Amino acid sequence: MGEGAGIGSAQEAANDELVLAFGRLQGAAGRLEYLLGGAIEEEFGISHLMYEVLLIVGRAGGAGMSMRAIAQERVLTTGGMTRLVDRMEVAGLVVRADDPADRRGKLVRLTARGEDIVVRASRLHVENIRRHFLAPLPEEAREQFMECLRILSHSARDALPRLR
Repeated sequence: MGEGAGIGSAQEAANDELVLAFGRLQGAAGRLEYLLGGAIEEEFGISHLMYEVLLIVGRAGGAGMSMRAIAQERVLTTGGMTRLVDRMEVAGLVVRADDPADRRGKLVRLTARGEDIVVRASRLHVENIRRHFLAPLPEEAREQFMECLRILSHSARDALPRLR
């Protein structure tokens, strides 16, 4: 008998402890995305997704990062990532350069403007993370909570199929 086999009605499904916990996680993530992403968009004129791509590319350093690797990090299709990077390139946040390891590939790199915006946006973002994400939690639980999120994120990432 599998987990959840005791669910026999819509009400039981809606009140299942695991269903509720996952729903709370999704709800918290959505509301935090709205609050924190909205602050970045209002202050810097970029979407939270663009900000996250700037972080991903910045993490790769000066060499840049392939479109496929960025798409894999964000769980986007390569087509969706191409359209997003197109908009970011027009906005002067990133540039594409030939990938020396792949004649057909391109590497995405931050421009000076992209670097400046990601640094300034991150200062605001860290303040808002402290206020909306950590401050509501008991101080003694914060470190363990962040470690649990890291574990969940890596586990889910590893369970996904790799993009081709």
